Amino acid sequence: MKPRELVRAYSASPWYGRFTAALAALATTDGRWAVVSTSITTLVAGIVASLAVGTLPMSNPAVSTTHIPLTYELFLRLLKISSSVPHLTAPDQADRANLDPGVESRTVTLVAGDTLAGALKDVGISVQDANAAVAALGTDFNPRQLKAGLAIDITYAVATIDASGAADTAKPHTTTIMVNGKALEVPLAEETDIGATPGTSEPISRLLSLHYSPSIEQGVTITRSTVGGFTAQVIKKELKAHKHRAGGTVDSSLYLAAMQAGIPAEVVIDMIRMFSYRVDFQRDVHRGDSFEVFYDYYYTPEGQPAKYGAIAYAKMRLGGKEIALYHYQLDPDQTAEYFDGKGESAKGMLMKTPVDGARISSGFGSRFHPVLGYTRMHKGVDFAVPIGTPVMAAGAGTVQFMGRASGYGNFVQISHGNNYSTAYGHLARFAAGMRHGARVRQGQIFAYSGNTGVTTGPHLHYEIRMNKGQVNPLTVKMAQGRTLAGKERLAFLEARMKIDEQMAAMPLEARVTDVSTDLRQAKSR
Repeated sequence: MKPRELVRAYSASPWYGRFTAALAALATTDGRWAVVSTSITTLVAGIVASLAVGTLPMSNPAVSTTHIPLTYELFLRLLKISSSVPHLTAPDQADRANLDPGVESRTVTLVAGDTLAGALKDVGISVQDANAAVAALGTDFNPRQLKAGLAIDITYAVATIDASGAADTAKPHTTTIMVNGKALEVPLAEETDIGATPGTSEPISRLLSLHYSPSIEQGVTITRSTVGGFTAQVIKKELKAHKHRAGGTVDSSLYLAAMQAGIPAEVVIDMIRMFSYRVDFQRDVHRGDSFEVFYDYYYTPEGQPAKYGAIAYAKMRLGGKEIALYHYQLDPDQTAEYFDGKGESAKGMLMKTPVDGARISSGFGSRFHPVLGYTRMHKGVDFAVPIGTPVMAAGAGTVQFMGRASGYGNFVQISHGNNYSTAYGHLARFAAGMRHGARVRQGQIFAYSGNTGVTTGPHLHYEIRMNKGQVNPLTVKMAQGRTLAGKERLAFLEARMKIDEQMAAMPLEARVTDVSTDLRQAKSR
């Protein structure tokens, strides 16, 4: 075929159209880029396919079975290199304090009846190490601190067992472990020190360290020393006091309103006790009344709440009456007291309510007796409280009677002098150490409420007796505490001004919280 005829035939074929279109595409920038990108994609796909084929097991290998395909060998080398470069490691690997395969860590939670040595033995720690660790604590160890639920962090080394069943006891070496956030270097293994128990192939663990916190402000750490044995360290966290100024308005009850304001429960109880000499919480507090409290709370360096300090100031506005009390300590050797703005002690001779948060179920006066079925004089006040509620002495005095008294059930009478005494009936039991003639201080828990004697349900019967006759605890006028004078009053007024200045510099916290939460978890501010 002549050249001219060959050209005509090729021009008429479908390949000629495709070739012409390709040339036209290459004449443009987008066309050239499309060709280049397609070529690169094809090349990468080919390399990936080659790697995949190279790593597949061979059914009929042409070389020895120990041969590793070159591509897979390169892959392993790259993996090893990446694991040794810090910025190429996984985040969790970077945080590991110890990479020795024979070192393990675990947390053990104590159950009722556990001991420290017993807990260590239960996880496989040798008897020698367990006893030595407890002995290292010496006088710092208090077995009562080990309560059910306490978590103990343990780090230990386990001997490896070879094919013959013998323990692999290599030459002594050390490892770095993390204990309470600090890196420590401890011995890892010594000859004949770890191994299988006699007659078994199970290895005995070698204790390296343990740590537990018996309280939020204290930690105990035990570590194996480089010279043998164990050393113990008791770490006390330095707590920092934060001042809080909070308040709110009573909607249903003072206690609930304080909880909604984010005030810790122990602060609320202490505030109620402060005002218990001047306020009848069953009759004096109404919807719309307000309160304010200025108190200290201690926190760990991490900001975790640790414990309640003290109330420096508290105020209640009840209707048109305002009662404000200040914390003041006259003598360092005596208990601090609360005084009003004029320096008069908040303490009365007797408390109006000897139980916390009690509802009055029956008042003083003539009433129809629900059990006896006739009307007679009710010579006290009944507080509806659950069985086992702590009962406090309304005033300082001496136990005049303690025992069973007919319809009163378990009964206690306390003499306060000046022809005053208080009586408490239907008690479940008496506090330890209570007896006839025992001295009690005001507010001291001496018994627990119950349902003994003639009753229709659990409650506390409370009487105030004056000159051998009962008087109404809700209306009787009791002598108040002392009033500061002279230099004592001047010192108190100076302390009061300092508290007022501190409060003026702080905003009032009035946040609303879920009442089902634990209010002690308030964050430091």
